[in-house]
Amino acid sequence: MNKVKKNDTVYVLAGRDKGKTGRVFMVFPEKDRALVEGINYVKRHTRKTQADQQGGIIQKESPIHISNVALFCKTCKKPASVGINILADGTKSRYCKRCSEAI
Repeated sequence: MNKVKKNDTVYVLAGRDKGKTGRVFMVFPEKDRALVEGINYVKRHTRKTQADQQGGIIQKESPIHISNVALFCKTCKKPASVGINILADGTKSRYCKRCSEAI
């Protein structure tokens, strides 16, 4: 089970954006990467085309590896080590190992 999902708030552990937090837009499980809002910006040079009348340099987010992010616990206000509980009805839930709160 992948511990990072869409709409999670994550904390960046490594890279040039280390220490920042952001919301996950999309997860690519086959590549172990996640697209995080405001993190890992790259500049893309685009040519002016019929569909895109505005050419030039566009700044957009690039996927970051899942090992470089950690779920952010709102109660601890710190990056969380995540554990998985299996509830009585058979569903799985994630929790913070530091404060035992459900994420």
